[in-house]
This record gives sequence, C-alpha cells and structure tokens, in this order.
Amino acid sequence: MANVTVIGTQWGDEGKGKIVDWLASRADIVVRFQGGHNAGHTLVVNDQVYKLSLLPSGLVGGKIGVIGNGVVVDPKALMSEIDRVTEQGLTVTPETLWIAETAPLILPLHGALDRAREVARGNHKIGTTGRGIGPAYEDKVARRAIRICDLSEPETLDWKIDELLLHHNTLLAGLGAETFTKQQILDFLKEITPRLLPYACCAWDRLAEADRAGKRILFEGAQAVMLDVDHGTYPFVTSSNTVAAIAASGSGMSPKSVGFVLGIAKAYTTRVGEGPFPSELFDEVGKGMAERGREFGTVTGRPRRCGWFDAAMVRRAVRVGGVSGVALTKLDILDGMKEVSICVGYELDGQKIDSFPSAPGAQARVKPILETMPGWNETTGGARSWAELPAQAIKYVRRIEELIGTPVTLLSTSPEREDTILVTDPFEG
Repeated sequence: MANVTVIGTQWGDEGKGKIVDWLASRADIVVRFQGGHNAGHTLVVNDQVYKLSLLPSGLVGGKIGVIGNGVVVDPKALMSEIDRVTEQGLTVTPETLWIAETAPLILPLHGALDRAREVARGNHKIGTTGRGIGPAYEDKVARRAIRICDLSEPETLDWKIDELLLHHNTLLAGLGAETFTKQQILDFLKEITPRLLPYACCAWDRLAEADRAGKRILFEGAQAVMLDVDHGTYPFVTSSNTVAAIAASGSGMSPKSVGFVLGIAKAYTTRVGEGPFPSELFDEVGKGMAERGREFGTVTGRPRRCGWFDAAMVRRAVRVGGVSGVALTKLDILDGMKEVSICVGYELDGQKIDSFPSAPGAQARVKPILETMPGWNETTGGARSWAELPAQAIKYVRRIEELIGTPVTLLSTSPEREDTILVTDPFEG
C-alpha cells in the first residue's frame, strides 16, 4: 500500500478539503507538513460543515492528526479551532492529535509586524493575511524562533525572548507601530503552555513506527504549488515550500514515504489577494463563476478572483510538484455555459511562450492564449460515474489531461464526500 501526498496545483482553494476528507476515510493518519493558519479547508460531512485551518482533516473522520515540524503554529488560533470542532462533536486529545515538538510558534509580535509591513508597502502590497506566517518563518530560518519544546524550559525562553524583541521591536518602531515588552510575551506563553504542551511529541518517531507497521499515511498540503516560495509567482507567494517533496522534511519522514502525489486542480482557476493571474475574467462570466462556486476564502472570507483553467500553469505545477495524478474539482460550476475556454500558453511581448515566466514584470505583462470549446447544458453535479457525465464535459476533462501531461485520477462533482468519480485509487498507486 502506498502513502499519499495531496498538494494544490494552482493558487490554493482548489477544494483540497473534500478530497483530503475522502482519502482520509481510508487512511490511518493524516499529516499537515507546512503552512500555518493562513490556509483553510472546508469539509461537508453528513450535512455538517467543518472549517479547518491548522487541524488535519482526518480528525473529522476520527483518524489521528499530525501537525509536523514544517508548520508554524499560532497557539491561540489552534486552541480556538480545537474548541470549535469539539463543540461540533469531534474528539481532539493528545492521543488523536500529535504536534511536533520542534514546530515554531507564531506570537502576537509576528502578526503585528506582518500587518505593519503590509501597510508600509503601499501600492506594492503582497496580499498577506496579516496573521504572522511570514515573520514566523523568518525567525525559524534566522534561528531565533521559539519552538513548542522551548515552553518546558523557562531558562531558554528567557534569552530567546530577549533576542526576539531586539529584532522585532527595532522593526516595529521603525515602522511606527507599537512595540512589545518581555512581560507581554511571557504572559502570552504562560497562558498557552498548559493547553499546548501536552500535544507536543517526537512526531517523526511515531510516524516512522506507523509506517513500519504498514499504516496508511496521508500528507495534507496547504496553499498550492503556485504559492510556493521557490516555484510560485514570487513575491506574491506564501512563506514556505508547498511542493510534495516538503512532505518528508516537514514531517521528519523519509523522502520515500511521500508515495503517490495527488495534485488538486479546480476545473477553472481562482486566486485570493494580489499577484498575476493571466486567465482572470473581469466580465459577467467570471462573476458567474464566483457566485455559483461561492468563491470566498475559508479563513479570511476574501472574495476570490476567477478565470479560465490555466493548463500551462498546472503543467508547471505537475512537473515541479512531482504530481502522479490530478483530482479535478468543481466541474459542476461550468454547467450550462455555452462555451468553455482553457489557457494553453501565453503571449509575452508579441512572442508565444509555453511556460509561465519567473520575473515579476514579465508575469504582469503576459496575456493568455485561449482555446475555446463547446460547453454543456446537462448537469455534472452529483455524478458518480463517467456514464453520468455529458459527453462534452468528458471531452473537456480529456483535453485538460492532454495539456497538463498527467491523468485525472479523481473527479469531484459536488462538495459531498461520495460525489466522486474514482479512476485510480491513489492508495493503490
């Protein structure tokens, strides 16, 4: 049996939550390996809606959830999420949720700096959520982060807080923002320690044991490849790597454990926040997609920009993400459209190019090359077999496969878990 790693192939919001939930019902352990509470998954199970940001989706199905060392953890956000899903009937205890003791913490000063810098950027905003994700990752690589394991050592916290304040207060003061005192940080940590520390463990050892025992492990990515700090539309990206290779380093497991890589792609394209978007639609067609697809961010509630499926972009994500097969979601949102289009490449300064450029100026100038094909009047919503799909919808899916260079192994036709067409079982891959 293979493990499975799920990643987004666009700019996030591809419907990973439903797919991960569907796969988690057949897994034993679900692992978050990067990102923070700036990503969100919406799951619909038995008419109950769960909105998750940090908690692995498998907890909804009673599976063990793991927050790996590659995640930055906001303790208050995590505890609030635990309280919310507990009220909905889920069980979250140190036995069902393992958190890597080396995961860095997001502190109040991280969010303050994130927001102050975004204001200072003026017209050059990146479009961050202002939740402190970037500054927390900066502290991690600068070797000054406070990690969960530090909460058990007051002497370690003492000098680490001094180092943090030396850096952050200097920046905050320079930006004209309010600074923090050592006591404020100590009080915050004292408040969250009793609830957070019991979940801390050597998650990598437990995962290695589970892998040796033949347990099925599902790695759940946040954000998407085009938001990867190396491979995405830099600087309009997240602050971590989002490709499947990071499932290993972000959980402490062997690269061999990544298994089948399932890339999630929406049947059209959406993006939240700033940054280039070649196939974006500014007309009634795009507005209709947003309305039918209920395109608002799970975490922030921000409206998503909508456009045609960008096959050139997804093809790049397939290559750098190591995608074995794609799960295509929200095909039903295109039902009833007279025509549908696919971005097959770009025009840059009068020249045709097949790959999305890396330089920001070039990214802003590219124009989409669209291929248009007939739409379909019949509904795809709720279909559970290829035979239930309109012929033209099947042609659309097949054309996407040709353009991105990998097969569609799953097709999601509604938010409901069971409304899924399975072509290839990733766990058998």
